[in-house]
Amino acid sequence: MELDRLDRDIIAALVDDARATYADIGQQVGLSASAVKRRVDRLQKSGAITGFSARVAPQALGWTTEAYVELFCQGKTKPSDIALAVARFPEVVAAATITGEADALLHIRATDVRHVERVIERIAAEAFVVRTKSSIVLSRLVDIPPGAALTDPRNGSHVAGR
Repeated sequence: MELDRLDRDIIAALVDDARATYADIGQQVGLSASAVKRRVDRLQKSGAITGFSARVAPQALGWTTEAYVELFCQGKTKPSDIALAVARFPEVVAAATITGEADALLHIRATDVRHVERVIERIAAEAFVVRTKSSIVLSRLVDIPPGAALTDPRNGSHVAGR
């Protein structure tokens, strides 16, 4: 999907405040409210905008501890098998296959260190897991919400957020 400058400006405005009215966004980008709505509808239909949601501080929900866990898997474990297994854990908020020695990296949020330990124990019990290596987060130094700091991969120009 090809995004022009106006599309990027609209996305930036929505990332900054997804509750902004089409009229407010139109004022920012130099379009009418109806033109902004048409573009947002088109961006949603094309899949460039995948949805709107509230960003809630995990601590507000009791998730005060987080960890990153590397998974080391048996033989040729398929990424889809890893995804299927870890998706069963609500504490796993992100998972990715990675380069290096480990096969996957999990981001876990929990109520405390003991909770993290129990989750890791349950994940380590999966048949394909050989071992895990975990790191507890002490403090976040940079925490940019997904989509808030986008750049155009073609030229590195700022697209949205901040």
